[in-house]
Amino acid sequence: MKKKCFKILAKINKMMLPSYTKKKLDITKASKFQLAIIGWRAFVTMSYLD
Repeated sequence: MKKKCFKILAKINKMMLPSYTKKKLDITKASKFQLAIIGWRAFVTMSYLD
């Protein structure tokens, strides 16, 4: 059940949230909001893969 929820969240993240790696964003120049999005996407991805 938990894995299914994270799978759905991962798909929603892919559709809704911007991909900063494709935009070649420099992490050192990212705003707090951009860092929060990066952290959220990483958390969901790692939880889905576990």
